[in-house]
Amino acid sequence: MSLLIYIIFGGLVGWIASVLMDTDGQQGIILNIIVGIVGAMLGSWIFSLLGIGGGVTGFNIGSFAVALVGAIVLIAALKALR
Repeated sequence: MSLLIYIIFGGLVGWIASVLMDTDGQQGIILNIIVGIVGAMLGSWIFSLLGIGGGVTGFNIGSFAVALVGAIVLIAALKALR
């Protein structure tokens, strides 16, 4: 069941990040899920480097914010590479 939660969480985070970064028309649901999951890992890493506790610990607002920041950073980096 936790795999399904990760997929749903990643999809929501990836979709909102793609809407905020104006890449929603270029991404499908699979890419949104991938961006959300990778963004969650990237966000946790960034926040741990900054010394701010708040990694992704479950389906809650703090985890959502960390994952969203990571997904936005990921999309911005990918846009910069293009």
